[in-house]
Amino acid sequence: MTTTIAPTPPAGIAKTTPTRKRWERPALAALLLGTLIAYLINLSANGWANDFYAAAVQAGSQSWEAFFFGSSDAANSITVDKPPASLWVMELSVRLFGLNSWSMLVPQVLLGVASVALLWATVRRSFGPAAGLIAGTVLAVTPVAVLMFRFNNPDALLVLLMIAAAWAMTRAVADGRWRWLLLTGAFIGFGFLAKQLQVLLVVPPLALMYLIAGPPKLGKRVAQLFAAGAAMVAGAGWWIVAVELWPSDSRPWIGGSQNNSIIELTLGYNGLGRLNGNETGSVGPGGELPAGGNGMWGSTGLTRMFEPAQGGQIAWLIPAALLALVVGLALRGRAPRTDARRAALILWGGWLLVTELVFSFMAGIFHQYYTVALAPAVAALVGIGAVQIWGSRDRLWVRCAGAVAIALTTATAWMLLSRSASFQPWLRWTILVVGVVATVAFVFPLARKQSVIVALAAAFLGLAGPIAYSIDTLASAHSGAIPSAGPSSGGMHGMGGPGMRPGGDGGRPGADGSARDGAAPGGTTPDGAATGAPDGAALGQDGAATPDGAAQGTNGDQRMGGAGGLLGGSRPSDQIVTLLESNGTDYTWVAAAVGSNSAAGYQLATELPVMPVGGFNGSDPSPTLEQFQQYVADGKIHYFVAGGRGGPGGNSASTSSAITAWVTANYSATTVDGVTLYDLTQPKS
Repeated sequence: MTTTIAPTPPAGIAKTTPTRKRWERPALAALLLGTLIAYLINLSANGWANDFYAAAVQAGSQSWEAFFFGSSDAANSITVDKPPASLWVMELSVRLFGLNSWSMLVPQVLLGVASVALLWATVRRSFGPAAGLIAGTVLAVTPVAVLMFRFNNPDALLVLLMIAAAWAMTRAVADGRWRWLLLTGAFIGFGFLAKQLQVLLVVPPLALMYLIAGPPKLGKRVAQLFAAGAAMVAGAGWWIVAVELWPSDSRPWIGGSQNNSIIELTLGYNGLGRLNGNETGSVGPGGELPAGGNGMWGSTGLTRMFEPAQGGQIAWLIPAALLALVVGLALRGRAPRTDARRAALILWGGWLLVTELVFSFMAGIFHQYYTVALAPAVAALVGIGAVQIWGSRDRLWVRCAGAVAIALTTATAWMLLSRSASFQPWLRWTILVVGVVATVAFVFPLARKQSVIVALAAAFLGLAGPIAYSIDTLASAHSGAIPSAGPSSGGMHGMGGPGMRPGGDGGRPGADGSARDGAAPGGTTPDGAATGAPDGAALGQDGAATPDGAAQGTNGDQRMGGAGGLLGGSRPSDQIVTLLESNGTDYTWVAAAVGSNSAAGYQLATELPVMPVGGFNGSDPSPTLEQFQQYVADGKIHYFVAGGRGGPGGNSASTSSAITAWVTANYSATTVDGVTLYDLTQPKS
């Protein structure tokens, strides 16, 4: 008889994978299935979600060139202002199932479920199944995660790839093999192709984790990290090199850049400009005003994540997560250098601290949904902290720390729920009462049965608020460039704040994402706040918000219909769609409109290319006036739609304004259902 001996880990490396519990698989299946079902509920209410990206998805589903570059239109005039990786997933789905809201948004839902599963696997490896399930649950119900895993912005893929990098590095710390380092770098590199430099926020904690806890000797650890860096560069560099070397006259303009360069976009508008506020081609200044008041994108500082615009999205468990980090590190104080649990704390704690500090002090464009990048770290630390505190509750100082965590969570939930006083008012009082009792009870050494009751009360305190906000998010439609989860909480800074929910009936796109019927944009949020402008900020005739919120012109947020604006797509009537579709295939572009969102609605309604003059902000020099004139002379553009971003209220020196002025001087205007169009095949006599 032969005896099989299980392989042992290499010398000096402790086995960290916990034994699988009988209840673990059913619990995980319930979590993932519940997440999937919840995220699919009412999904079609979001329609096209962000028209800017929806139009690019439509374009990429028709043209492989548009697919590769991330073009806004199938005729490849200009790209979106991000690399295209997040679009690829949705575009492949649309190619398979046709263009509608579900085929575009279901892939985002699946990315969300995959993120929950991968976070579970990563946390479980170091801290066991209970910690993994708690972490996965917290991520699944975080309001901003519920929002963004049902939306077509790049953040869903970004978050999945960041978690994937953490998973690979956790495996690297376990056995020190090169392949895990290379895979970590590849995930980060591909994450760059989703949302550029934001993915680099997790690089310092990943590197520090392995530098401290990697099994090999120091020299080899450093060499492996350099290899991971090379894999990261390769993961993103192949696409960047292809775009930079491609002849510029045979590819689309790089949206968001002023010199048709992805390098410029990375280092400028989408890179350092987000940190210092110097964003050439942006819609306005960032940072704080000289007097210390709120700037275009809100005030900066350590409390930024708790302000009304961001608080309800992510802040519920941040204090508890930070305290869990401190307690966890204290409990691992004398562990060996390669201790997997301390390494995990370095990773998730570093992720939370680095990302939160950057978000808190960045002076450029900042939107509340960016905070979804914090959700995995918060969820992981809460899961880790819950298990660590429960397992060491026989120590007085640990019980005291747990009581403080309960108290901080109670106070945070009370503060956040008080900002939406009309939203489930009973909830904050219930949390307050339960929180006070649980805080006091946790300090004392209790029998196991009583301890379980207190632990369940703590779970209620941590999850009740996020779940309530998430249910509200699932039940409400969201659209536009700056979506926000949960009920309105009074957050106002420039173009941010809660809202952006379509409502009413008879507009475009339909509830099922169709081009013809369904919910109209506009309407009100549950508390009665108008959604015509985000969070009450008045928008000018060109769709831009003024710093003081004063109204400029009469068009407002053009998501309410007509030609569209800066933050929301146009909503053409049936008569306009019929006009554009007539002989539409005879032209390279059935129409041109200033600003990507202005063009998007017409493109989604007709499924024909519409040129977005000037890109998202209407400020990119694409096309030039001479190029536009040549396109018109060659009969490539049928109509010019007036009233979009960059019109009369825009920058008079911009290329889009020059094109608008040339069109109005040389072609006669026709008004159809309140929208002014110019037939570029019929010049003035």
